[in-house]
Amino acid sequence: MLDIKFIKENLQLVKDNVKKRFTDADPNLAVELYDKKNQIQVELDNIRQKRNINADKMKQKMDQEQRNILIEEGKELKNKISDLEANLYEISDKFSEELSKIPNLTHPSTPIGKTEEDSKIIKNIGQIPSFSFKIKDHIEIAKDLDIIDFENAAKVSGQKFYYLKNEGALLELALINFAMKMLTEKGFVPYITPDLAREKILSGIGFNPRGNETNIYSVKDSDLCLIATAEITLGGLYMDKIIPADQLPIKMVGLSHCFRTEAGAAGKAQKGLYRVHQFSKVEMFVITSEEDSREMHEELREIEEDIFKQLKIPFRLLDIASGDLGAPAYKKYDLEAWMPGKNEYGEITSTSNCTDYQSRRLNIKYKDSNGSNKYAYMLNGTAVAVPRAIISILENFQREDGSVLIPKVLIPFMGVSEIKKK
Repeated sequence: MLDIKFIKENLQLVKDNVKKRFTDADPNLAVELYDKKNQIQVELDNIRQKRNINADKMKQKMDQEQRNILIEEGKELKNKISDLEANLYEISDKFSEELSKIPNLTHPSTPIGKTEEDSKIIKNIGQIPSFSFKIKDHIEIAKDLDIIDFENAAKVSGQKFYYLKNEGALLELALINFAMKMLTEKGFVPYITPDLAREKILSGIGFNPRGNETNIYSVKDSDLCLIATAEITLGGLYMDKIIPADQLPIKMVGLSHCFRTEAGAAGKAQKGLYRVHQFSKVEMFVITSEEDSREMHEELREIEEDIFKQLKIPFRLLDIASGDLGAPAYKKYDLEAWMPGKNEYGEITSTSNCTDYQSRRLNIKYKDSNGSNKYAYMLNGTAVAVPRAIISILENFQREDGSVLIPKVLIPFMGVSEIKKK
């Protein structure tokens, strides 16, 4: 979240930014509720002080008439305190809700627009393959090669689930091991994270764990949720901590399952592996200082590009438009791979600089060289989202005889150089 004092002092800037982000946040209301909350708190503190004075007087010697007067005053003060506390709780709750709706500021170079179509294409990398035969999409390829089972997964778990089998299972493991090895060699600490996290962690990272518009699965009768990304569990590791400056940057790479309801996701372009309820993902997460955050964001982008260059998958780099940014993101890049089965590009990775938006929610600080505590800057980036990487490999490396070549960098992890019909 943004600092409410910053919002008050820069109200027009924040209001203009809300328009850029095309959200329904109301900075005026947030400021109004903040002032009202403080006003009630002052009034409450004054009455509590009067109650304490009243209690001290009750300890002194006095006649019964004076004591009865103090008793009545005490009762009246107690009732006022109770009413004000209830009012304060209600106003504080409304204030927190409105403050959480206000998105992060937006990088000056970010394209202004409402949808992903307004994003700016920075560059194209790799050659889009041309085929001399009728191509298949990944669903047909997977069925012919017996490596993904959608039908039985639908019987067991429902739509948008899948089994990986044979070389399909090995391909997931190869992609994970390739990414984890590469990131570990670059100084990232490897983690395999829990698949569940508490609601306050999800809210701190910027997800909405409850409500009609949530994309999160919640566990009944608990405050636990299935995570949508390892960003949640990696960020939660440092909640309420102060990090010495000489430990920055903290670079982590986490493997987790990811769970998303994908409410409203439909249509031919979303079929197969493109949008699913559960998948594996290798996620980069960095905690650093404000001064180093821009350079770190570019490093994450370069790593994502390097991964897909090594996989020999053609892709393009996008600077994501303001209206398509998540609330925590200050600036975001996406990589979109060419997917022949869709005959279009599809998102495969993203990386965001979330500045101190998440760290304020999670209370993550670092101690600078002057000994002052500052909110840390937090960044995230997808190394490999397995299903979409598999789509890209199957469709771009398909051959006329129905087989699929394995990218050279994955062969040591796969043990095979191609997937053939059984």
